Amino acid sequence: MKWKIMFKSIFIIAIALLVISCDKNSLDPLENNLTPPGQVQNVKVENLPGKSKITYTLPTDQDLLYVKAEYTLANGKEMVVKSSYYKNSLEVEGFANDAEYDIKLYAVNRSETVSSPVIVKIHPLKSSIWDVFKSLDVKPAFGGIRVNASNLDRQDISILVMEKNNLGDWVVNPKSIYTSTDLVSRTIRGFTVAEHNYAITVRDRWQNTTDTLFTTITPLLELVIPKSGYKHFPLTGDTKTHATAVPAGMWDGELLNWPKVFLTDGSVVGQHIVTIDTGVLAKMSRIVIWDYPEYYLGRSYYYIGNLKEFEIYGSASPNPDGSLDASWVKLGTYNATKPSGLPYGQQSDEDYQTAFAGFSWDFDVAAPKVRYLRIKSLKNWAGIGTMAIAEIQVYGNPN
Repeated sequence: MKWKIMFKSIFIIAIALLVISCDKNSLDPLENNLTPPGQVQNVKVENLPGKSKITYTLPTDQDLLYVKAEYTLANGKEMVVKSSYYKNSLEVEGFANDAEYDIKLYAVNRSETVSSPVIVKIHPLKSSIWDVFKSLDVKPAFGGIRVNASNLDRQDISILVMEKNNLGDWVVNPKSIYTSTDLVSRTIRGFTVAEHNYAITVRDRWQNTTDTLFTTITPLLELVIPKSGYKHFPLTGDTKTHATAVPAGMWDGELLNWPKVFLTDGSVVGQHIVTIDTGVLAKMSRIVIWDYPEYYLGRSYYYIGNLKEFEIYGSASPNPDGSLDASWVKLGTYNATKPSGLPYGQQSDEDYQTAFAGFSWDFDVAAPKVRYLRIKSLKNWAGIGTMAIAEIQVYGNPN
């Protein structure tokens, strides 16, 4: 028995020593070459908006691991960019203005020994946030303000909308715009129908900001048109609906699940039309449409029957024969876009969250009061006329 106890103790001690040895070995560098590698050579710089691309010739050291760049942004933030020895270039970014900056380039070996630095002077062009700022167009909207801008380089940007608080300090509205889409067109709502002083600036992910646009705007009055008054109003020329996913699915409060959604009959070729009676004659401001998330790769928007290119018409008293004649006025022509710009069948988290929140389509502010709405699908995401809608909500002013 004593031998067994002794053997067991020796075994435990051996295992412990082995673990300690493994831990010690794992902390040691794989190599221990303290001789600095050679410097990068033949450095060239390509200056771009907000960044610079630096190319170079790598040193010939056999244990070279990567090249790193160290630099400081104008806001004081220290930056490090690394590029493996498989590449002969790297990009340094985060610059807001057209100015000269010093970049330190180091070659680093597998022992994390660094070379002496090569100082590279770069002169990046003005960041594209300035182009976004110059393109800003802010105007009154129902219940808020409409912000339009161009972000053609698809940078991750914030368009910050600010108002003064009770202490007189500018405070960022939580509904400000955070996106990487190329064409920004967003309405920020929740404001009273009174004169508001706004300050608007553009910021990038390195906390660089542009100048500030100051504007005074009075939002237009907007009320919810109650869904309790909505009903299907079929007219001649309207498309046959799906057998189970009927129009009432557009105002039942269910945003996601089959069959409490609306689909037109997929066997019908051409452009598809549905007519809705809102039950109220009003100066309609917009419609929010929640697309139907198809059961594809989880749940997918921007897919198959969801509206891509479409028109909406309004009427106070439509022609009973269903003609899109003078009894109807076009409230808008629309083209749904995917914020990420990803190919068909793919979506980013921003894409999903944008669609899940519902797409808000503004109506022509010059249009007269209407009661009936007619949605005409020109082309869905699959390229045909079929229409798939999970839910709608109409807004306006019946007074």
